[in-house]
Parts: sequence; C-alpha cells; structure tokens
Amino acid sequence: MSHAKNRRHSGNPAVRAAAENLVDAGMSSTITWRNWVGGARLRTVPLAIAPVVVGAGIAHMLRGFSLTLTLLALAVAVFLQIGVNYSNDYSDGIRGTDEHRVGPARLTGSGLVNPKKVLACAMAFFALAAVAGLVAVLLSGRWWFLALGVIAIVAAWYYTGGKKPYGYAGLGEVVVFIFFGLVATVGTVWLQTDVRAQETWIAGTAVGLFAVAVLVINNVRDIPTDTLSGKRTLAVRMGDRPSRILFAVCVLLPFVVPAIYVMVYPGMVLVWLVLFMTVPAVIIALTAKTPRELILVLQLTSFAALAYGVLLGAAFAF
Repeated sequence: MSHAKNRRHSGNPAVRAAAENLVDAGMSSTITWRNWVGGARLRTVPLAIAPVVVGAGIAHMLRGFSLTLTLLALAVAVFLQIGVNYSNDYSDGIRGTDEHRVGPARLTGSGLVNPKKVLACAMAFFALAAVAGLVAVLLSGRWWFLALGVIAIVAAWYYTGGKKPYGYAGLGEVVVFIFFGLVATVGTVWLQTDVRAQETWIAGTAVGLFAVAVLVINNVRDIPTDTLSGKRTLAVRMGDRPSRILFAVCVLLPFVVPAIYVMVYPGMVLVWLVLFMTVPAVIIALTAKTPRELILVLQLTSFAALAYGVLLGAAFAF
C-alpha cells in the first residue's frame, strides 16, 4: 500500500487519482484481469507474429516446413514480446518515467500493482519463452539457438531495465529491427532447414521496418513526457517532424519487396493490399495533432504488419 501512497503526490492527475483510489479502497480490490491484459499491450503482439509467419512461409518454400517448430518459434516470439512489455512497465514505473504519461495508465506507474508482482509476471513470460525455445532446440538439434535465446532475453530486459537501458539512449529501434525483424525471421527458417536463401534476409528486413515504425510512432506520442523524464528515445533525439518522416519511410519501404519478387512469386501482388492500411496510417501520422490520433496510427500499423507478414509468407509458400 505504501507504493500507492507515494503516488498520491505524483504530478500526473491520472496517477494521483488512481493512487488515491487504491489507498481509499484497497489495492487488491482495485486490480482486475483487465489491468493485467492492458499491461500485456496485446496490440504489439502482431509484431512478434509477423516475422515468424514470414519465416514459416520461406521454410515451406524451401521444403523444410515443420508445423511443430513453427508453433514453438511463435510461442518464443509472443512470450518474449509480452514479457518485455511487462518488463518495461516495471522498469519505467520504478524509475518514475510513467508519472508523466498522457496515455493509458501502466500497472506499476499508476500504483495499481505492487512492482514486484509486475516483475514476477515479466519473468514468468521470459521463462515460458525459454521453455518453448528449449523444446525447439531439443527437437531440431540446433544447440547454438540456446545462446541466441539467452541474448534475446537479456536484450528484452535491458531495453528499459538495468542501470543504463539502451531504450533510454535512442537505441531501441536498432534492437527491435534486429530481433523482431532479422532474428525472428531468419531464426524461424534456420530452425527448420539448413538451406540458405536471400529471401530470408530481405523479408526479415521488411518486417523489421514495420516493428521500427510502431516503436517510432509510439515514441513520437511520448516526446513531451519522455523529455520531462529524461528518456532520450530516438524520437526525442530526432525531433517530432523528422521522426514522423522516418515512420513513413519504415512503413512504405517494405513494399519494395513484393516489387522485387512479384515475377517469381505471383502471390506478391496481394501484399500491396496492405497499402490500404499503411497509406492512411502515414497520412494521419504526418498530420496528427493529438496523442489519440497517434494511438490510432500505432494500431493501424500493428495490424498492417501482421497482414503484411501473413501475405508475404503465403506468397513465398504458395
């Protein structure tokens, strides 16, 4: 309860009100399963699914597809994504970063939940990812994936955790591109087949750009509050307008991929249908005046990433 009492003096009215409610009504009676679901930030999960689906499509093309290994790779990606979301909630909350938020209140930052419980939840999802990864390694015999899994979990924690989180230094987009683009896509393929193909790296780059775009637009929304908190994200360093332009580049550049391969894989023509989501997202992003509009952009882009991944993977597979 002392955590909630401390929040009563926060400068954020939403945080202060939530904390006062907790003190008056009791923390355990306030928290619900909806709060925990919100903490998982499920709108970001499509970014974990997309590269695995693309990788599965390429593995099918290379005649090495395994449904079991694909599902395990998917479990690793999704559990890591949810784990890092709870980890961010915990780390940002104990640092006081979320006290300036204008968006939905976080579990830790709002005082809704004891920080140790949020941390435990994050660790539980990291553990689930580790178990799924271990099973995949045992079935595939690719033992070097164990090292990759350890690196992925460490990277997930130090995004906002530790004494010098790289997310606070403007490096979040680089790591997101690597792990939710290249590593997830290439890893899914290599888990299932020894055949190497250039499509793997090109497709991984494309879905990685979508992941970067989501993080960029999320950080554009938070530029004022991150600046107050001392969180030097890439958006804070670049500024509002350049960051919005970067977002536009990241969501439009992936459509070069179907242009490259359409003559070889005719199904690539369907990938361009995703432009019906990305073009409106770009227009709104470049003209948005309020955080709510940017949240809409984030949602559109996240679903566009999933649609892109499914259609790109299907084009390679069939």
